[in-house]
Amino acid sequence: MSGGHADESARSNPSAGHQRRRSPECRRAVSLVIRRIEREALKNRLQVVAETSGSDRSGDPASALVTLTGQGAEKLAKEWTGTIRWICKSPFRPHHKRQNWFVGVFPIAEISETENLDLGPAHLKIETFRAGGPGGQHVNKTDSAVRITHLPTGLSAVSEDERSQFRNRKTALERLTTKWILQQQLEVAADRSKQNRLHKQLERGNSTRVFLGEKFAEKSG
Repeated sequence: MSGGHADESARSNPSAGHQRRRSPECRRAVSLVIRRIEREALKNRLQVVAETSGSDRSGDPASALVTLTGQGAEKLAKEWTGTIRWICKSPFRPHHKRQNWFVGVFPIAEISETENLDLGPAHLKIETFRAGGPGGQHVNKTDSAVRITHLPTGLSAVSEDERSQFRNRKTALERLTTKWILQQQLEVAADRSKQNRLHKQLERGNSTRVFLGEKFAEKSG
């Protein structure tokens, strides 16, 4: 990571903990954490991409990989690293007595994280298409949007945010890499003993930040 530069980036993994203990409330807490990080990132003019996995019927994920890019990305990521405590009556089980829910936010190191991911031309299917837009004089009339599929894994990513095909290709590759990293993290987390230690760490650790109620208002002090 390159601190203080526009291309500075940081990745975090918000998780609801052990598979058997991933209550709908903890999954909802993961969703709320992601939304809050996204708002804080936009406020600080950072780019943010959140790839989620293990969503339940309500659409709340069990885990996610959040990538922040821009000056101050590492600082914001560190502000979220640790145990997040959400104090709220269950929005799903009205008579449930428990009101404390926990999410762990863990940093993802860049070291060797993609050494086993082959992004050579033979392993990629690259498609271009016209980006959608609201119309008007600035509508993109060229096939600048890019979809990249990694053939060995079946993972794919799309970018149509930029006006140039080159930049969209670069962004799509970054998103594809992010999806692969998340998949690797989830495979590691599938180990029961590691997950048990993770869950105990979440509930016994000191809370980095505490939020209250369904509005997810941060507790001061």
